[in-house]
Amino acid sequence: MNSSDLMEEGLELMLLGMGSVFTFLILLVILTTLMSKVIGRYFPEPVAAPAMKAATKSKGKPGEVDEQTIAIISAAIRQHRARRS
Repeated sequence: MNSSDLMEEGLELMLLGMGSVFTFLILLVILTTLMSKVIGRYFPEPVAAPAMKAATKSKGKPGEVDEQTIAIISAAIRQHRARRS
């Protein structure tokens, strides 16, 4: 076997390998897209219910937080810090 035969065989193997990988990736994309459409059709995501508005709105300026919200956040921070210690 001379070097030109080896080069030719190497190129054939390279093209065969790259072609098979390319074909596999194309099939993977097609099948993934198909599965996504099937799942979306038969198992749709539930529609989120609209958030209920608070019964009492604070009369303060925009960006101000009412006292109840501050108390809840403070309690959550204390609980978090207690767990970490």
